[in-house]
Amino acid sequence: MNRARLVIVILLLVAAGVAAWLLFGRSERQRYLSGYVEGESLFLAAPVAGTIGSISAIEGARVQAGQPLFSIDPATLSAQGSQARAQIAEARTQTAAAAANAQQAESEARAAAADAEKAQRDLDRLLSVRRDDPAAVAGKDIDAARAALHEANARLSAARDLANARRSQIASAQAQVEQARSGEREVQIKVGQLAPAAPATGLIENVYFQRGEWVSANQPVVSILPDDRVKLRFFVPETEVGRYKPGTTVHFSCDSCAGGLTARISHVASRPEFTPPVIFSRDSRDRLVFMVEALPARAANLRPGLPIDVEPLP
Repeated sequence: MNRARLVIVILLLVAAGVAAWLLFGRSERQRYLSGYVEGESLFLAAPVAGTIGSISAIEGARVQAGQPLFSIDPATLSAQGSQARAQIAEARTQTAAAAANAQQAESEARAAAADAEKAQRDLDRLLSVRRDDPAAVAGKDIDAARAALHEANARLSAARDLANARRSQIASAQAQVEQARSGEREVQIKVGQLAPAAPATGLIENVYFQRGEWVSANQPVVSILPDDRVKLRFFVPETEVGRYKPGTTVHFSCDSCAGGLTARISHVASRPEFTPPVIFSRDSRDRLVFMVEALPARAANLRPGLPIDVEPLP
């Protein structure tokens, strides 16, 4: 009899436990908002093609901002740098030659101007004498003086045109020097980009190439998931979305995560949608929801795709 009573008591306790679980456990489960972790990866590449000289990035490892990830062998850019320096030297030589030619042309122009002034004075003198004494100067002498003045002015005009052209050559040569210097600066910038550093603290997701492999220009070598590009996406029923505003802090949890996790809401969808089938929901939902995005305070161990449970706001 005592044994039968004991069995009945045990059955009653089990039934009470099941009822409590159904009543309180299910309501506890239903009080969470379902969502997942989303991440925006960065893909790092070099601006020039070349061979991977070294690579320090390791898949799955965390890196700090400014930490080197990989480097491209600078052999190709070294040749381009030498070519740029040779172009600068050649352009400088052309500038010096153009300056010397311009100086010579200006000297010739000054001499031609002096000859034209002398021819003008000679003609003026003959004309003055002829006005005082028409018989003192022959007409052929005046004609010769006028011809000499015309020739001197023609030489002066040609000398000035040549001097202007030589000065233009100086400007062109100087422009070539600046262009060559720009090419050298571009090479120097590219050399600095041969060894990209981590732009932010985060997680190395993928390493696509290894040391010794050839990589094309602007082809990703490493992908990194920065901590500041990790966010949460969860879904709020339309009847409760008014409580979720940007800047509000929410509490969330996930499997194998530390406790006390928080996130700050950064975006609330402007339009509702039907509950997506891809979210990790504890219970089926067939009502309209709004997607909410939040930035976690600590994103170090949050991987994209990880399901989360968000505590509803009161």
